[in-house]
Amino acid sequence: MVAALELKQLLLRPPRLTLAVAESLTAGNVQARVASVSGASDYFLGGVTAYSLDEKVKLLGVDRAAARKVDCVSAAIAEQMARGACVLFGADVAVATTGYAEPNAKLKIALPFAWWAVARRGRGGKFTMRHGRVECPGASRIEAQKIVAEAALAELVAFLREMRG
Repeated sequence: MVAALELKQLLLRPPRLTLAVAESLTAGNVQARVASVSGASDYFLGGVTAYSLDEKVKLLGVDRAAARKVDCVSAAIAEQMARGACVLFGADVAVATTGYAEPNAKLKIALPFAWWAVARRGRGGKFTMRHGRVECPGASRIEAQKIVAEAALAELVAFLREMRG
């Protein structure tokens, strides 16, 4: 909640910025945290939860071949999702998450983890990007979703603090 409150202050500081969200692993948890703050409609344009490759491609412009190679889970795919959310909603800033909410022996995933990315649209449509990885050893599926959502929001806040000086 603290990150969502600070996010509001940072986005509403002149010049005001708008926000969009693209989620996979977090399944709406980031959007719920953003929208939990009174007045979120002043800056939050919307979000999309795209679990399947087809929806990531169709809604967010993710490169199908690149995503298929990594099962839609990489820093590059998270960045593509964040850029795609900016474009889809016409937002100034977006945050995205993609990862695994639980171990998967078939894919050799030993622990829940995710990639997050933040995109800031600049002049001429050029984007400033940041990304990172969150690991959630021992976390349940729901705990991993919450941990990653909080981490992604905290990173978005840190990015905006730096950008706003």
